[in-house]
Amino acid sequence: MRRDPLGSGEDMGVFNRIRNRSQIGRGRVKQRIGRARGSQRLQAEGLADRVSGGVRQFGDDVASEFRKVSRGIERKFGR
Repeated sequence: MRRDPLGSGEDMGVFNRIRNRSQIGRGRVKQRIGRARGSQRLQAEGLADRVSGGVRQFGDDVASEFRKVSRGIERKFGR
């Protein structure tokens, strides 16, 4: 399991969030450039990037919440 170099205990959470948000941002830029140039292909790529980044972020959020719940259960009942 990889830990973030800052030692906050979250499994690369900050870096994943940055990666996902940048993918969403790249998608927005691609969509806007595609609209300006009239390129449906570029618009579709931008939409795919936005959706993919959003889905990844959602998955990371779910995993993070699951880890929080499992830690709480471990504290309450032990291993």
